[in-house]
Amino acid sequence: MLRAFSHTNGRCAFHQAKCWHHRKSVLAIRREDVNAWERRAPLAPKHVKELTQMGYKVLVQPSNRRAIHEKDYVKAGGIIQEDISEASLIVGVKRPPEDKLIPKKNYAFFSHTIKAQEANMPLLDEILRQEIRLFDYEKMVDHKGMRVVAFGKWAGVAGMINILHGLGLRFLALGHHTPFMHIGMAHNYRNSSQAVQAVRDAGYEISLGLMPKSVGPLTFVFTGTGNVSKGAQEMFNALPCEFVEPHELKEVSRSGDLKKVYGTVLSRHHHLVRKRDGLYDPADYDKHPELYTSRFNTDIAPYTTCLINGIYWEQHTPRLLSRQDAQKLLVPVKSAAGPTEGCPELPHKLLAICDISADTGGSIEFMTECTTIDSPFCMYDADQHIIHDSVEGSGILMCSIDNLPAQLPIEATEYFGDLLFPYIEEMLLSEGSEPLESQNYSSVVRDAVIASNGSLTAKYEYIQKLRESREYAQSLKMGNKKRVLLLGSGYVSGPVLEYLTRDSNIDITVASVMKEQLEQLTKKYSNVTSVHMDVIKHEEKLSTLVKKHDLVISLLPYSAHPLVAKKCIDNKVNLVTASYLTPAMKELQESVEAAGITVISEMGLDPGLDHMLAMECIDKAKEVGATVVSYTSFCGGLPAPEHSDNPLRYKFSWSPQGVLLNTVQSATYLKNGEIINIPAGGALLDSVTPMDFFPGLNLEGFPNRDSTKYAEPYGIQNAHTLLRGTLRYKGYSKTMGGFVKLGLINPDPYPLLSSTTPPLTWKELMCKLVGIKPPAEYHVLKEAVFSKLEKDKSQLEAVEWLGLLGDEPVPAADSIVGALAKHMEMKLPFGEIDAKGMVIPLTKNVYGPILERVRAEGIVYSTHSVIKQ
Repeated sequence: MLRAFSHTNGRCAFHQAKCWHHRKSVLAIRREDVNAWERRAPLAPKHVKELTQMGYKVLVQPSNRRAIHEKDYVKAGGIIQEDISEASLIVGVKRPPEDKLIPKKNYAFFSHTIKAQEANMPLLDEILRQEIRLFDYEKMVDHKGMRVVAFGKWAGVAGMINILHGLGLRFLALGHHTPFMHIGMAHNYRNSSQAVQAVRDAGYEISLGLMPKSVGPLTFVFTGTGNVSKGAQEMFNALPCEFVEPHELKEVSRSGDLKKVYGTVLSRHHHLVRKRDGLYDPADYDKHPELYTSRFNTDIAPYTTCLINGIYWEQHTPRLLSRQDAQKLLVPVKSAAGPTEGCPELPHKLLAICDISADTGGSIEFMTECTTIDSPFCMYDADQHIIHDSVEGSGILMCSIDNLPAQLPIEATEYFGDLLFPYIEEMLLSEGSEPLESQNYSSVVRDAVIASNGSLTAKYEYIQKLRESREYAQSLKMGNKKRVLLLGSGYVSGPVLEYLTRDSNIDITVASVMKEQLEQLTKKYSNVTSVHMDVIKHEEKLSTLVKKHDLVISLLPYSAHPLVAKKCIDNKVNLVTASYLTPAMKELQESVEAAGITVISEMGLDPGLDHMLAMECIDKAKEVGATVVSYTSFCGGLPAPEHSDNPLRYKFSWSPQGVLLNTVQSATYLKNGEIINIPAGGALLDSVTPMDFFPGLNLEGFPNRDSTKYAEPYGIQNAHTLLRGTLRYKGYSKTMGGFVKLGLINPDPYPLLSSTTPPLTWKELMCKLVGIKPPAEYHVLKEAVFSKLEKDKSQLEAVEWLGLLGDEPVPAADSIVGALAKHMEMKLPFGEIDAKGMVIPLTKNVYGPILERVRAEGIVYSTHSVIKQ
């Protein structure tokens, strides 16, 4: 058969001498099976009809998901058939699964491999292995480089419908009902005509002045002048709209008519300028885009309500928006008029971005993950640099669905088929097993061949180089840069950050609900990113954060650790905590081992270093053949003597509430073969023992929790004495005993201290605790407190020193001890493990390296072991 091709406006016309055996060539339309929403096809029944009338056989794989019914394809002459192996050309929309590929065939679909996309490299490898010829629609371009086969218009149409729906939800979350609430997602409409009517109805309400005045004029910016942008504008035109020039956007955004919406179409010359002289030269830009920068962030974005982005980003070209740009754009807008509670103003002008390009990490730098038709919207919080699935909270509403035309599948299929059909026959009349050089393709088709005969074609050999370069960069990054997530910003966070930030190859993220503490930490330490969030209330955010790091250090309260551990298990990320290994954590043992990660608990001072020093002593004793018959250890983090100038002789170096509650815990220990139990509620403070091993420091100690449970882990089951205790300066326990007498160490809920109730003063609270009617004279209250303290002058002095008899407000808290902890906090402020599973530092391979690091930090200790024959 002879074929010749001529071109008009980028399309090819066929002039053929007909030959019967080619009339029997077979084309197959494969079933879309990668995404549940993919209801499109590359060709509609009308195209099948033309092909069958030309004598070609068309097979259609059965699919109940396809929007166009099978009977319409049968009516057009198609054959519904599962087996498509006889086809020489197999066409689809999206990629097929690797295990469904048929060797040495021609395939045409969107492969998403031209940027060496990591997710699709296994597919490309399989195509090469099976010697398949791959035509990629994305690379079918005319002599100007413009795509000739695309769904672009319908991506724009669907994207515009979706973002109008999303704006309705976002406005509602911000306190405003708007006409956009009556617009649904694109797939809720049978066709685009129904969607247009819904948008017109919303527009009619806008024209009646039903938009809330406090939201101000709405402005929409469309980037690009191609089919994507035109499709979005087509739907936008159903609103009462006025298009203005980009330089007019500032004015209309401030004083425009509220009975209409404003649009502007942005081209390169509107925002791109050469760095050295501020001019734009299109020919120069095409050659040297790296010499240019975008002024979109300063000249356009501050006056934009919604950005509809339809442009793809190439390496070395300027981005539209960076993360830093977003941070500046999200600064709250302040109005002289001032908002009212029922009619709030918008937090900032830029509310939403519809990135129809769905180009992750592209022109919108912080668009790092596509959304889906199932979950179409997310919020990007630039301050925290975090994305969460919601339309509420702080940030910019994002919509970046990568298969938008699938929402309007019938119209999209017909539109796409019209563009593809002129090129089908030349692809169909070749055999995938034949050498590519022997094919007489038009330039549009030839330049779209990514792979053939087991190799990348010359034009696309760069894919392998790009792939190798990326993999090499990743290996370097993985080899040198480590990412650590620190949860909590309390007292112990500072020393952790001080230590970690010494290594410039560690990127650190700190997440905490305490905003002021976060700000202080990030000001003090470099290469630290802060995330303001409540870990307990936002599990999805937590999971997203954990996934991005190599190690999580949780300094949260012990009750939060099981939740954090589960997220680490799910994402296969190691975890370190300083808290005791609780039963709830022990229950995760099997899951931790199955995930192949390390979760190490009890890695603080006590518990932590005390364990390590204990095991070092015990192991040395065993090495010389000794048996441990008695083990006593007292541990405590104390201020230097010159800084212990307060009634407690103490300053907080960890959770103040934890310190206070420790004094009313129960305790159990072994002494001379007898188990001693101390009940909870304050009896512990009656078990204080003077410590004489550093006589000059005047120390005291008391038992710490259950010491007996460590007999087995320490390997000293035969010891007659086992006591782990807490170390304090003398006077601490007596002062704490006074607080217990007054009922200040009470963890029970106390509604009067809620943030929703009128604030109490300490004087009023103390009156309630000692049983006198407020307000009471100072001397009356003092005498009542003194009596409650059983006439102990030192305990009364501590109460007065802390201001607990004065008019200072009691901090809002859930309990009395919680309030006291917050008050006292203001008054008394202060890696080489290869074991897997749930770990505490009781073995040499764990405690050995850590103690070496401790010594290197200049922390010295002395131990004394008595070994008797």
